[in-house]
Amino acid sequence: MANALIIGASGGIGGAVAAHLRARGDTVTGLSRSVDGLDITDEDSIQRHLAALDGPFDLIFVATGALRIDDAQPEKTLSSLSAKALSDQFAVNAIGPALVLKHARPLLPRDRPAVFAVLSARVGSIGDNRLGGWYSYRAAKAAVNQLIHGAAIEMARKYKHLACVCLHPGTVRTDFTEGYQDRHPTVSAPQAAARMVAVLDGLDAKDTGRFLDYSGKDIPW
Repeated sequence: MANALIIGASGGIGGAVAAHLRARGDTVTGLSRSVDGLDITDEDSIQRHLAALDGPFDLIFVATGALRIDDAQPEKTLSSLSAKALSDQFAVNAIGPALVLKHARPLLPRDRPAVFAVLSARVGSIGDNRLGGWYSYRAAKAAVNQLIHGAAIEMARKYKHLACVCLHPGTVRTDFTEGYQDRHPTVSAPQAAARMVAVLDGLDAKDTGRFLDYSGKDIPW
């Protein structure tokens, strides 16, 4: 039986992952803004909430994220780009998850396998970007990929059994993707959770630093 921590446990994907883990008998601790007051954009809030927990956790999964912030839509053209949209996207989708990892280190075991996973997105792939647009969201997801990849290299020196990865869930039918679900094949949140947990279960230290999709395949950086 594993001990898991889900950051963003009240969201569609985070809640589904938490439910899937509990259903198979794992112990799950959930943190979210709506239930616990965790603000992913506030380092003091992150530090305070994580310091109150007792580890170690076999899995820490950061399932937070936002596509539309303050009604700012994904940009179709450069003329729609704004400094505020860029800043907001980086705060939620890149800086927040990196700060979670910074303060979650004491909650990770050093003597046995563990996984730290961050919800990313295929659109954060620079190599796979053939359509352009969505500047702020793409850039923030590319940034979190780089942050986690770099951290995986550092963490491997002391956490020799840790897999630190970014994970693309596919297009999941949640409030997050409302209005964009007709562009790609979609899956329900429980289906997405089952697929991602299957990937997470198969990871070990040799996988640290990877950017994976819901089937366990590598996505180009």
